[in-house]
Amino acid sequence: MTTSLLLSLLFSFVILASAANFNQDIDVTWGDGRGKILENGNLLTLTLDKFSGSGFQSKNQYLFGKIDMNIKLVPGNSAGTVTTYYLRSEGSTWDEIDFEFLGNLSGDPYIVHTNVYTQGKGDKEQQFYLWFDPTKDFHTYSLLWNPQRIIFSVDGTPIREFKNLESMGVAFPKSQPMRVYSSLWNADDWATRGGLVKTDWSKAPFTAAYRNYKAEACFWSSGKSSCSSTSPSQNSWLSQELDITSQQRLKWVQKNYMIYNYCTDTKRFPQGLPKECSVH
Repeated sequence: MTTSLLLSLLFSFVILASAANFNQDIDVTWGDGRGKILENGNLLTLTLDKFSGSGFQSKNQYLFGKIDMNIKLVPGNSAGTVTTYYLRSEGSTWDEIDFEFLGNLSGDPYIVHTNVYTQGKGDKEQQFYLWFDPTKDFHTYSLLWNPQRIIFSVDGTPIREFKNLESMGVAFPKSQPMRVYSSLWNADDWATRGGLVKTDWSKAPFTAAYRNYKAEACFWSSGKSSCSSTSPSQNSWLSQELDITSQQRLKWVQKNYMIYNYCTDTKRFPQGLPKECSVH
């Protein structure tokens, strides 16, 4: 093994090891003490009670990346609560890539809500059930964002792909750096069965837990990206796409667990479905 390769491997390990420390990478931004970083930076918890929820954001901004987070969602009767995990840029014409986890009554499944915004416009919702109980243990939720596509994954299984179809006139987020955000808040006016089921505050406080935050990403600072076009091999995710096996797993999820797809909602789009629906 050459010295340069050894140094490269060591450097990669240092980046990976430090990425999981919430004290280094995350700011708890609201909640008046309801968001806590514990276990020397290895665990983060967000709490919701009748007075307030809580949230955090990444210290860094990214322009493309692969973001992983282990999350254990609010257990028991979580109806009315929403746990969010998303990328978002700043300003009134923001870009955003969304995971939202809509709570439900005990025994009923969580709904995983996904959306993509470009220049402040979304309306690209897909919703899923999960094939496991996301409150029993930590599971990995991943957002891959590169210039060609966005892939939402759960425990390594892709559940949604949003391709760059600018050639068809479909907007795609590619120029605004984004931060990672997460929050736990009360949305019982819409979250569970369209707002019919309200939050049961006798079950409060509600808590979601986070571990192993990992960002393989192009860091954005002072108007520049950390990614170099001369070292693409170190950023394989920048050109990553779904292989045959991943495409089959995506189809399995969408066949068995998708419960809403904007691309089939003809009542919502009486003038015709969005252009990308002919491809996605």
